[in-house]
Amino acid sequence: MDQALPTPAVEAAKKTVLRTAVAVTALQGSVITGLVVWDAIKRRSRSKRPGFPHPGSFHSSIGESNIKLYTFGADLYADMLESIRGAKKQIFIETFIWKNDEAGLQFKDALNEAAERGVEVYIVYDVFANLVVPGSFFTFHPAIHVYRFPMFRPSLLLGTIRSTSLDHRKLLIVDDETGFVGGYNIGSLYATEWRDTHLRVTGTSVWDIRNAFVSVWNRQFPGRNPKIPHTTPGTWESRIRAINNIPASLVYPIRGIYLDAIGRAEKHIYITMAYFIPDQQILRALLEASERGVDVRVILPRDSNHVLSDWLSRGFYRSLLDSGVRILLYRNAMIHAKTATIDGQWSTIGTANIDRLSLTGNYETNLEIHDEAFATNMEDVFDFDSRNSHELTLEEWSTRPWIARFSESVIIPLRPFL
Repeated sequence: MDQALPTPAVEAAKKTVLRTAVAVTALQGSVITGLVVWDAIKRRSRSKRPGFPHPGSFHSSIGESNIKLYTFGADLYADMLESIRGAKKQIFIETFIWKNDEAGLQFKDALNEAAERGVEVYIVYDVFANLVVPGSFFTFHPAIHVYRFPMFRPSLLLGTIRSTSLDHRKLLIVDDETGFVGGYNIGSLYATEWRDTHLRVTGTSVWDIRNAFVSVWNRQFPGRNPKIPHTTPGTWESRIRAINNIPASLVYPIRGIYLDAIGRAEKHIYITMAYFIPDQQILRALLEASERGVDVRVILPRDSNHVLSDWLSRGFYRSLLDSGVRILLYRNAMIHAKTATIDGQWSTIGTANIDRLSLTGNYETNLEIHDEAFATNMEDVFDFDSRNSHELTLEEWSTRPWIARFSESVIIPLRPFL
């Protein structure tokens, strides 16, 4: 049977759809260009910001594990470098961004020196995140095992979500005795000019951070590098768990722990997030919590280092404010933390943002901690940061310029990509 030819009406409809798609894409491109230009102008004044108060460091113990909570990069880097320089047997380090500046060179030199004295060193870094860093910077001592998480992979041809992943983790484990995890990348900017949160764990629960590194290295990073022997923790500390998103296996449990904890909340939910673009289920969970009387507060950057993320996030402000969620915009610095604490019992700190890239895209690691003393420390940090934030009111948000509302609406279709 002959195939029917398209009618003129069908052809006209196709052309209309195509023209509409092109027009929408062009409009989105124009809006994004305008936002980037405007942000670049604003950055000139941001460079003169007076600095920001930082809460300091906090200590707590859970069973046989000790935890140090960091809120200032220089303090964290000092302890990380001390651990690397004191290493006797083994170092695992994984980072998303590694700058070729003073801080970055300190870490590189310390790792090379460790390898020189016989310490076995394993390094993972993300190639895409470091495109602006000269490749020569990532030349290490020949004894160091290096996995460069590739920007282009054969699986990209499959077009699946696991193919678009980046290695967004920030881990350091030394001699199976000390482990670090949190939001800090490696670079001088982060040491003193960004507000972030990180943890050091010593004792039994270092195993959880070690296993996060080893399990991915052994199963997901093929090549000439040797496999790392598996160990057991000896003591199972159930109050501290490393939760790992592993795109190659389509495993994304961090989103689940957020949904479970938010659903259980009775008193308060305090979230600090660098990039906040929740999917509909997480957004609904937060709105429902607020509507049932839970005190929901979210600290976000007033101006982050990613202008598109900022504007996509602002598209949720009206719904949050209408439901009674308090939005606190952090001032005078980029706040890059990825933390939450709920009801004085449950907390999480790690590498994952509440957005598509982190929760259903990238390799990520968060620690989930059930402990009242640690939650108290987290609440103290949140309270301190709140005092350096501007609380956005519904009235203020309702009177923003029409051009802002228009820009927010135009870029809404981009949410699933970030």
